[in-house]
Amino acid sequence: MKDVIRLAIFLVVVAGCQRISQIPRDVSESLSLKLEPVESEPKQNCAGENKNFSIEFFKTNNSGEVYERGINHVIIFNPKSNKLDFKVNVGLAHKLYEKDNQGKIKREYVAKTFREIISDENAKLKGKLPIAAINADYIDTLNKPQGLNISRGVAYAGDFQSKRSSFGISGGEAIRRRATIATGRRKENILNYNLVGGNGRFYRDASFKDICQDLGEFACKQATNRSMVAITNRGYVILLLNDAKANSDISVSDNNQELLPDQFDNVLMGIAKNNCLGAITEAMLFDGGMSPGLYYDKKIYVENPGSIGSVFLIYKKPGF
Repeated sequence: MKDVIRLAIFLVVVAGCQRISQIPRDVSESLSLKLEPVESEPKQNCAGENKNFSIEFFKTNNSGEVYERGINHVIIFNPKSNKLDFKVNVGLAHKLYEKDNQGKIKREYVAKTFREIISDENAKLKGKLPIAAINADYIDTLNKPQGLNISRGVAYAGDFQSKRSSFGISGGEAIRRRATIATGRRKENILNYNLVGGNGRFYRDASFKDICQDLGEFACKQATNRSMVAITNRGYVILLLNDAKANSDISVSDNNQELLPDQFDNVLMGIAKNNCLGAITEAMLFDGGMSPGLYYDKKIYVENPGSIGSVFLIYKKPGF
């Protein structure tokens, strides 16, 4: 009897194996894929899921998709990274933070181009030049910055310091740093460490606004090349420059062209989504058009001939 049972079990197993071997290859492969374990580690090529991410440069099309011939030059970074440090520079005829005979901070402004203001002595931090930079503020007819510019706690502010929005990175230890966009000085003093004056805000509290209603005809119909900054709900920062006159290969098309200020929501949302940065909560323009500049890793990707009021600078800390 036992031999009969063993024989029956053997025949069932053989029949099952034959049926499995008859499953079409594409079906069996799909079945095996469903049985693969879920990855426990985040993908390292998605910046927002990489706990060690600090800074990255790339180019995108107008959907925010990485494209080597893209018109959008993008820097994304994590303000909390202990590999990075920050500073603001303005056009001065003397050393940054220098005081006069009365002990007051000197503010003798001079016209400087993007190339000059990112490479002069005042652009250095602990003897080192920045690894990245973007233009930030206007100058008036007397070469004075117009917005709110504060460099490591020292203010170089203009007439519109309490009216225009500004972008900033707070002081303190790296893990506690915060990126903010707001009008005027911040209530918490630690947030008033590095601020750069700018233009109008077109994202506020995660809502996109058609800023062309505020900027007028010239700014929204003629001056299309722009620099800007955005912050996500996860604390990451996106620096974006949209300019066809770049020092890099660009292929202009319907989805890869200069945009008006009311058209930047798609590209910013695409960048944030494709790099796992979260949702855009705040964003503002840096310039009024015609003066954008962007630098990364020893190369100026975009520059324009006009003088500018200030630049936001990023540094790699020694040892990284």
